[in-house]
Amino acid sequence: MNNSNPERLSACRLCPRLADFLDQVRQAQPAYYARPVPSFGDAQARLLVVGLAPGMHGANRTGRPFTGDYAGNLLYSTLHQFGFASRAEPLDAAGQPNAELALRDCRITNAVRCLPPQNKPEPAEVRQCNLYLAGELSSLPQGAAVLVLGTVAHQAVLRALGLRARDYMFGHGAQHVTPNGLMLYDSYHCSRYNTQTRRLNEAMFHAVFSAITGYLHSLDPENRIRP
Repeated sequence: MNNSNPERLSACRLCPRLADFLDQVRQAQPAYYARPVPSFGDAQARLLVVGLAPGMHGANRTGRPFTGDYAGNLLYSTLHQFGFASRAEPLDAAGQPNAELALRDCRITNAVRCLPPQNKPEPAEVRQCNLYLAGELSSLPQGAAVLVLGTVAHQAVLRALGLRARDYMFGHGAQHVTPNGLMLYDSYHCSRYNTQTRRLNEAMFHAVFSAITGYLHSLDPENRIRP
């Protein structure tokens, strides 16, 4: 069963701490989306990108994953460069989600759909939200690629697939073939902190996408995606 139904997600209060925090944010910032953030992109995608959680002034404000913060700037510019996005800019001139931006063969989501205080979801909240991620993964076609951004997203995907973390260790640039028929790709999260500390740079991030597009192209000689 696909548990990513937007209406069900929007009403979700399974994590009391997160639900109460969003109530407070809506009161303080009435113009913010401030609800569980749904996935964005192609419903038939062969690439699923999984981040950690919405940022306060990014997805939590705009209602679109990775839209409105630094991490989204790097992610969407990279998706555009590799043919997965129609535009490189996630925001329009008014600072709202770019209506002209569409994803091609790609969908973006998070391991935790609600904004967590101090950007740190608790382990129990990651586990609770896993039913939505499991539904997302179950909708992917055989042979699809999953890009996880960071260790928490990596472990959340493994949990959703019923796999043991010790058998699939996280490492930037690592690739894992899963018994579920998916290809799992690891990257450090494209956060401002990681790029400012040089833990991740654009070339490293692009190298992961080169591997992904090469893999998807090998499955599709007709070149549905142009690497």
